Amino acid sequence: MTTTASTTHDHPDFLAHHWDTPKQQFEAGKLGMWLFLATEVLLFGGLFVGYAVWRGNHPELFKFGSQYLDTTMGAINTVVLILSSLTMAWAVTCAQRGNRKGLIIGLLLTLAGAGGFLGIKYFEYSHKFNEGWFPGAYFYDKPSDRSHTWDDNLPVPGAGQLVVPVPDTEARSIEELGLPADILVELSTVVPPGQGPSGLEELALTDTVHTDDHAEHEMHALQREDRPANAHMFFNIYFMMTGLHGLHVLGGVGVMIWLLIGAVKGRFNEKYFTPVDLGGLYWHIVDLIWIFLFPLFYLI
Repeated sequence: MTTTASTTHDHPDFLAHHWDTPKQQFEAGKLGMWLFLATEVLLFGGLFVGYAVWRGNHPELFKFGSQYLDTTMGAINTVVLILSSLTMAWAVTCAQRGNRKGLIIGLLLTLAGAGGFLGIKYFEYSHKFNEGWFPGAYFYDKPSDRSHTWDDNLPVPGAGQLVVPVPDTEARSIEELGLPADILVELSTVVPPGQGPSGLEELALTDTVHTDDHAEHEMHALQREDRPANAHMFFNIYFMMTGLHGLHVLGGVGVMIWLLIGAVKGRFNEKYFTPVDLGGLYWHIVDLIWIFLFPLFYLI
């Protein structure tokens, strides 16, 4: 009993009672983290397999959908995550060397990188949602602002006059008629309702119809003639994989905040840095997954 009490008393504060030595605790913790990361690889591995199957069978979906992704934002996020992985590795090294100040700075920089990544992803997602790029059945819901798209029921415009059918009872404005905002219309002649041929209101256009050079790129997917069938599947896969990765980044933010609080309180030193080391492993796998996601969706 005396020996047991003495051994328990000699244990450092950071050593849990069910471990004999700090080394045993560290190795067990690291093994547990690697097992957890293996399950993460299996999780994303299944999604990557689904991606490969759909891309192999329907390459036109990914060719069509990838042109609506912002490659610049994706590239910036890639750089941000790689830099945050570097600062995390530096934080782990500082913890192993007992450099408390360096550990705090490294964790703060890593947190800043994670926040920057989520912020850029927020703006990227917001732009897609505003344009009506939703996953699943919501993809086929028209966005709130369709001023830049064509109405399939309207005649195809050309130089000269555009005849638009309207009720004989009241005149209607250009916006009410649903004319595209891309076309510059000059109301040089308006035939009153009922006096035009067959009760049509005639609008004289300028000699040349001017359209936005980027109208094709701004046109919603449902209005594109080259839209492949099941185009929504690209955005299903995109939002599922990048959204799940974003949740992992958000979880990493929580881990970094917890580590930062511990670092400020002086819990970690050259003898006890296990949580920092394990947090670093988690953050590296999050970074690695994005390195695969970026080229698969944005580049190829």
